[in-house]
Amino acid sequence: MPSISIFATGRAALACAAMLAPGIPIAAGSQLRPLSPIPWQVLAEPAALSAEIGISRLNDQRASLAGTSGNLWELGNVALAWRTGRVVVELAGTGQRLFHEHERFAEPLADVRSSDDDRRHDSGDYRISTVLRLTPDSWPGRAALRFGTRLPTTDNKTGLDRDAVDFFATVGGSLADRRFGASAEAGLGIHGTREPRFEQDDLFLYAVKAEYRALPITPSIELVGQKHGASHSAIRGVEDLGELRVGLRYGSRRWLRVEIVKGYETFSPSAGLIFTAGFIR
Repeated sequence: MPSISIFATGRAALACAAMLAPGIPIAAGSQLRPLSPIPWQVLAEPAALSAEIGISRLNDQRASLAGTSGNLWELGNVALAWRTGRVVVELAGTGQRLFHEHERFAEPLADVRSSDDDRRHDSGDYRISTVLRLTPDSWPGRAALRFGTRLPTTDNKTGLDRDAVDFFATVGGSLADRRFGASAEAGLGIHGTREPRFEQDDLFLYAVKAEYRALPITPSIELVGQKHGASHSAIRGVEDLGELRVGLRYGSRRWLRVEIVKGYETFSPSAGLIFTAGFIR
C-alpha cells in the first residue's frame, strides 16, 4: 500500500483537493468515531448507486469536551455513494446522537453546558468526499484515492463534538474474488481543535478489512482508527481512536448487517453494536 508520506507535501495542497468535492460549504464536525472506510463495493460495479441506513449503540464512550463518559445512541447513520466512471461521490453522516453520561473523568471546557439530567444530544457529523479509482477496470485489484471534509452540524455548548474544520485524504487498495475480500487504506487527517495553542492537528488515519464470501451469511473483521503524531501528547477532542468490528452480513445486492464493536483506545467505546440495512444497484 502506498506510504502515507505522499500526503506530506503540505496542508495547502490537501485543502485544495478537498475543495474539489461538489460545491457545498466546507467545514467540519466531531471525533467521537473514526472515519469510515472507502466504499469499495461501489468501485467494484461498472456504474452503481449504494445507500444504507442504520443505528448504533456504544457503551462507555468518552465525550472528551464534556469530560464525561457514558452510553451513546447514534440514530440515522446514513451513507450514499454514487459512481460515474472512475469517480465516486460519497455523502454520509449521523442524524442524532443521544448520550447518557455515567461518570466524569475531567472538567468540561469553559463553554460546555452542564447537564441537569445527565443526558446530552446533538446532530452527528456529516461528511462529503470524492473517491477516484487509480487502476484500470481490467485489473483484478483496485487502488483508490479519497479526499473530503466534514461539515459543520455541531454545537460546542453540548460538548459531544467540535465545531471545527477537518480535511482528510486516504489512499488504499482492495482485492476480492468469490470467496475472499480484503482492503486496506491509510492517510492524513487535518483536524481543527479547541486548543488555542494548537489550532489544528495532523493525524494518521487507517482502515483494514477482510471478509469471507462463500457462505449465505458473510462474516467480516475490520480495524478503523486514527493516531496522533509522536511529537506531542494527544490534544483534547482529537484523541487517538480505534475500533475492532466483527460483523455478519446477509445479502449482497440488498443486505442487513450487524457488527460487534470493541474499542481498543481510551476514547473509543468499550463495546457496542451497529445495525445497518442497505442496497446497491
